Amino acid sequence: MNIRQIRNATLIVQYAGKKFLIDPMLADKGTYPPFQNSIRQDQYNPLVNLPMSIEDIMYEIDAVIVTHLHLDHFDDVAKEVLPKNIKMFVQNEEDAIEVKKVGFQNVVVLQEDTVFEGIQLIKTKGEHGRGAILKRTGLVCGVIFKHQSEKTLYVAGDTVWYEEIQEVINTKKPEIIAVNGGDNQFFEGGSLVMGKDDIYELSQAAPDAQIIVSHMEAVNHWTLSRKELKSFIDEKGISSKVLVPDDGELYTF
Repeated sequence: MNIRQIRNATLIVQYAGKKFLIDPMLADKGTYPPFQNSIRQDQYNPLVNLPMSIEDIMYEIDAVIVTHLHLDHFDDVAKEVLPKNIKMFVQNEEDAIEVKKVGFQNVVVLQEDTVFEGIQLIKTKGEHGRGAILKRTGLVCGVIFKHQSEKTLYVAGDTVWYEEIQEVINTKKPEIIAVNGGDNQFFEGGSLVMGKDDIYELSQAAPDAQIIVSHMEAVNHWTLSRKELKSFIDEKGISSKVLVPDDGELYTF
């Protein structure tokens, strides 16, 4: 498999001969207002440019996976430029209705037994924060990729570390895990995605897995930088198993 970090949570995953675009945020730098009630109110989102053209990102994409419908995972530009007949996987019927409303015709709700071109796609749970903030952030999902010719991949989506992530690791035994870091926060409510301590817990729970940390430094409410995370994983002695890609960086497993 190949996994390319694009920007924020947007990934391109080439897996068992098929190419998936995950959580596409495709607007130019500075297109959208900053997320309110958070730091950097003077900076418009996304904070950085795409590392390649939209045409290159979309080249030979077989399917799109949208883990939830927040702007930084499925934005207005993605809605406009993606082919309306492309296979689109979403987390539930409510999201499917919304995606169909903007013209997409080939929308599938992920299950625990979804199969696409011989690839098993297993929906996993996530918690987009802890406590009361969950009423605001709403439902999210992750997805497990399984195929006999590939290592098992777990794309966790927008979630903090909690017992369900441990359960996925214990039962599905992923060998590659992509998580959303950045410790994004509003002024109250705590972490919305994984921070450095969550990532450390993950590394201890899955000692044999290779971890990729996405969702870094791309929208205004991030609080954990790549530099700080790299320093932390060096201190913890886990830098060989936790990868912190730059935008555009490609890994092969």
